[in-house]
Amino acid sequence: MIRKLIAGTALGLTMMASGASAEGLNIAFISHSSASNTFWQSVKKGYDDACEKIGANCQLILTQTEGSVEQAVANLQAAIASKPDAIFVAIVDNKAYDAVIQEAVDAGILVLAVNVDDSEGAKGNARKAFIGQGFTAAGYSLAKAQSENFPKEGPLNLLVGVNAPGQTWSEQRAGGVTKFLEEYKAEHKDREINITRIDAATDLALTADRIGSYLNANPSTTAYFDTGYWHAGVAKVLKDRGIEPGKVLLGGFDLVPEVLQQMQAGYVQVQVDQQPYMQGFMPVMETYLYKTAGLTPSDIDTGQGIVTPKDVPTILDMAKKGLR
Repeated sequence: MIRKLIAGTALGLTMMASGASAEGLNIAFISHSSASNTFWQSVKKGYDDACEKIGANCQLILTQTEGSVEQAVANLQAAIASKPDAIFVAIVDNKAYDAVIQEAVDAGILVLAVNVDDSEGAKGNARKAFIGQGFTAAGYSLAKAQSENFPKEGPLNLLVGVNAPGQTWSEQRAGGVTKFLEEYKAEHKDREINITRIDAATDLALTADRIGSYLNANPSTTAYFDTGYWHAGVAKVLKDRGIEPGKVLLGGFDLVPEVLQQMQAGYVQVQVDQQPYMQGFMPVMETYLYKTAGLTPSDIDTGQGIVTPKDVPTILDMAKKGLR
């Protein structure tokens, strides 16, 4: 699915070269993730398909280190220097991107926030529009859906993993999860309900190690909520320890292969889909309409669809096509 990877030397960036290379609009997509993050493969599929439809020259530029804001901002600066027609950027930090994006806007480049936006939206950043998930609402929906699987009696010990402390997407999702859990606690005063936050990391092995250690010290943990897909590593830990599916409830975001496998095995009960193909496809279409018809780009919420194990067979069929 990833056709070609080119490692840059000047800024340590990685570019996933698009299959669309016809003459036309020049677009750069700046991500905060590395090529190891399987979520971005579906984003790239949507991006490639849209770029091919309009004959655009497109690059998806990744970081070498997963979640590196410094590398992403450096890649953004390099992209501005190439003077593209449009730049898509995941704004994972409320301050780090502001001046650079303003520089791009002042240079006449259309800038769209994609996948992650400034927490204050247009008030906090000069980007034109946002195409992506409403993170707080999605976190709330995840916790609400998982609450249907809570034991009906006894204490509840609930763990909320913030995979990237300080980054918008992780903090807002965790905030949405916590908001629902606090409301649930207030409505069930007859039960002991404990809510704990933990720095969970953005790596399957590291998240598995951190949460695994927490579970060793807190064996009565009822549920773990991840703000990404790294709870798939936790599921593997539970399986390796001989802990049956459902003993510790697991839920998080994005329909990557690792999670789908653990949903089939019964270890992950609830997952939220933010439709990555749409996040790659729609900003290209908005750019085309802006450049050719003068239509102002608008915000697009790519959703908070709740997925449970019964949905996995259908999703796997779409995943084979690169659409999920």
